[in-house]
Amino acid sequence: MATLTDAALAGETTGLPAFDALRIVAAETRLPARYAHDLIQGFRLDAEEWRPRTEADLLTYCYHVAGVVGCMMAVIMGVDPDDDAVLDRACDLGLAFQLANIARDIEEDAVAGRCYLPTDWLAELGIAPDAVMADRAKLAVLARRLTDRAAQFEASARMGTRALAFRSAWAVLAAAEIYGAIGRTVAARGPRAWDARVTTSGADKLRFIARAWGDARGRLVLAGTPRDAGLWRRPAG
Repeated sequence: MATLTDAALAGETTGLPAFDALRIVAAETRLPARYAHDLIQGFRLDAEEWRPRTEADLLTYCYHVAGVVGCMMAVIMGVDPDDDAVLDRACDLGLAFQLANIARDIEEDAVAGRCYLPTDWLAELGIAPDAVMADRAKLAVLARRLTDRAAQFEASARMGTRALAFRSAWAVLAAAEIYGAIGRTVAARGPRAWDARVTTSGADKLRFIARAWGDARGRLVLAGTPRDAGLWRRPAG
C-alpha cells in the first residue's frame, strides 16, 4: 500500500482507480504526502492489534485513523495546506468522531478481541483488560470520559468551519451534530449503553441537518476564537 501511495503522490499513474484518484486529488489540492502516510500508520496499528497505554496513546491512535482524515478533507474542501490553525480544528473533528465511535463500540470491539481504552484508565478502576464488560457500571465511567473528551474536540472543531465555504461548513456541522448525538446518548445511557447499538434515526438526522444549516449561516462570528491550549494537538509536520 505504501509503495502505491508513494507512486500516486509522486504523480505516477498506477492503473488502479483508488490510487490514480489519489494522484489527481493530491495534485489539485497540494495534499501533504505525510497525511497519507499517517493514515496508513493507523491501518498498521490495527493490523498489529495495538492497544493504548495512556490517554495520549489513545489520541495519537485517533489521529492516525480519523484526525488525519479531517485534515485531508479540509484540504480537499479548499483549506490552505499551510493553515495549521484551521487544520488543527479539522483534526479535532476527526478525534471527536473516533472517540464517540470507541465509546459506542466498546462491547463490539471486546467481542472481536479489541480494546481501545487506555490500560492506565482500566487499571485506575480495577477493570481487567481482557474482561472490560464484566462491570458495566465502572465501564460507564470510562465511556463518559471518552464522550466528554469528544465533546471538547467537537466544540473546538466547530470554530474551524469559519474557513470553509457554506456548503462544506454545513456538511461538517451536520456530521458533528450526528456524531455528537451518538456520544451524548452513550453517556446518558450509562451502564445500559451497550444493550443495543446507539444510532440516530432518520428523523433525528433531518433535524440535525436543519440545525447545522443555521449554524453554518452564522459560522463567521466564530472567527478569531482561540483554540484551547489544553487540548491534545496533532503531531507537528
